[in-house]
Amino acid sequence: MATTSQNPAPQSPSGPDVRSVTPHGEDAAGIAHGARRVRVHHLQQAKERGERITMLTAYDAPTAALLDAAGIDTLLVGDSIGNTMLGHATTLPVTLDDMVRAGRAVASATRHAFVVVDLPFGTYEAGPEQALASAVRVMKETGASAVKLEGGRRASAQIRAISDAGIPVVGHLGYTPQSENALGGPRVQGRGDDAAEELSQDALAVQEAGAVAVVLEMVPVEVAERITEFLQIPTIGIGAGPHVDGQVLVWTDMAGMTDWSPRFARRYAELGRALQQAAADFAGEVRSGAFPSTEHSFQQ
Repeated sequence: MATTSQNPAPQSPSGPDVRSVTPHGEDAAGIAHGARRVRVHHLQQAKERGERITMLTAYDAPTAALLDAAGIDTLLVGDSIGNTMLGHATTLPVTLDDMVRAGRAVASATRHAFVVVDLPFGTYEAGPEQALASAVRVMKETGASAVKLEGGRRASAQIRAISDAGIPVVGHLGYTPQSENALGGPRVQGRGDDAAEELSQDALAVQEAGAVAVVLEMVPVEVAERITEFLQIPTIGIGAGPHVDGQVLVWTDMAGMTDWSPRFARRYAELGRALQQAAADFAGEVRSGAFPSTEHSFQQ
């Protein structure tokens, strides 16, 4: 069976029955200095030390292994899989089965990062009992470290039920994609004194319910800074400015896999163009007969 590198793949922390696809066995850099795996207390310690937390999304094993080996502290198996991988216009059609499948792939390929799996729309809104059942399934079937759900005070009972069961929860405030129809699309949240106060109260509710961290999406810089100052748990920003405890981007935006990316996303590469060119080169060599050559063929 072919492997992803010429070096033997290191054993996954998930157990001997799970094959790791991490490209190399070196210790990843990141907030958990010398630790084998990033844990909840490492995130908290990073906030206390003023050390920035890194987070990227991941939806499959090969990508997760590369991001993990690069030293990313936290991998988010986001319901953004709907937009980025499944061809949906929004995150709303994403199912719990979709998240479990992707979460298992990411967690099995990860040696170091803290893996968080989104609870998709329709799997926790009915109340604490539904939320806990969804979270338990994610944890049992994926090997993830935590779950994430959207909402502040309206989701506090769900967060508490999951947290009380011993499952770490990451909150999500500001622009919440699962509520995009009610919010009028992807719009900045928390502008104006009243809206900022509402968002602050939601942040406090998420913390008091037991969340271990909270994502702040498309929030004014000043509001995100204020929330970060009064919360004891880490804040992870996306379109929330530099004064938060960490930053998250959708990996396809970060790596330039598409022609468009949101304003808040910096493109650190243009992998989409490189992949398209590689495919074009392959097609050209197949059509010309240049591939496969003798070195890519077997002899009697």
